[in-house]
Amino acid sequence: MRNLYKDILNNIPTAAIVVDKSMKVKYCNRAFRDYFPLSRGRGSLKDAIGCAEKGCGEAEKCAFCPMRSLFLEAFAGGGRAFRKVLLRNTEGENVPLRIKVCPLGKYCLGVVDNSYETEIAREMYTAQDIQQRLLPPAKSFGGVPYSFLFEPCREIGGDLPDVYTAGGETMGLIADVSGKGISAGMLSAFVKAGWLNAKFQELNLDERSYVTAAAVRVERAERRIRYCVAGHNAPLLLKGEQGIDEIVMSAPPISNWMPGFGYEDRFLEYRPGNILVLLTDGVLESRNDAGEQFGLERVEAILQRSTNAERFIARLKDALKQFCGAFDDDITAIAFEL
Repeated sequence: MRNLYKDILNNIPTAAIVVDKSMKVKYCNRAFRDYFPLSRGRGSLKDAIGCAEKGCGEAEKCAFCPMRSLFLEAFAGGGRAFRKVLLRNTEGENVPLRIKVCPLGKYCLGVVDNSYETEIAREMYTAQDIQQRLLPPAKSFGGVPYSFLFEPCREIGGDLPDVYTAGGETMGLIADVSGKGISAGMLSAFVKAGWLNAKFQELNLDERSYVTAAAVRVERAERRIRYCVAGHNAPLLLKGEQGIDEIVMSAPPISNWMPGFGYEDRFLEYRPGNILVLLTDGVLESRNDAGEQFGLERVEAILQRSTNAERFIARLKDALKQFCGAFDDDITAIAFEL
């Protein structure tokens, strides 16, 4: 029966620890040990939280230890104690915790109410950091300067901007994954790894999952753009005084709706000084308080007033924030100076 109780406690997501009056740990469950990887099942309280001090209660800093003072308060008062504390974990992070301590005879049980939620939040932060690392790192690839905007509406975004070189030529990709948040972020990471239509079919997702994408290759020797679009917003090419061309291509999104569809490349000539823009529908469909969409006309007006890619992206970002403030969808755009 005792082993059964331990199995139950080890499989609940709430972190729990049992301490006696001398601050010796009698038990801590798996959730607690997972949260504090240096924790031991037995030992002093400092061993349970991975404290670096030599002895528990012996150093001057021990008087300010939130965990120790909380258990001492519960033992002294003979009743429950509750506190919100900032506790530094083994990774050096200050983590906010809600801890309840209640007496169990000569022991006290400490329960970290939000350990599961805090762990999820920490994993979310890590995922957000990983996604940021997947963004294009430089401002020029293959001799083509560029600038980009990436503003996810949640911690994790479903949009993907990417710039890289292949065969000495600059390649640009922008993709918009269906949905928002964690699931969209996972799918966008898959797109980053290999965004072939055939590979997408292997995921066997339902009809609600799809990816729209636009890919370009700047072929400088021929002064032309090789492009392919899959259900995505038309790329824009600013031709100076000649105005703006929308690079329209009728093709469905990458999905299981038309699994046998074949995508093809097309070509468009450009001149030095032209600016090529790729963007997601979150830019065009952003709404203000009156329900009005930002729209393509505003984007084109900003583009016509911009002399380079960096200035266009900066002006677009400012205009969007003034127009709608908060975003209900991911906002992504890439601009290339040709």
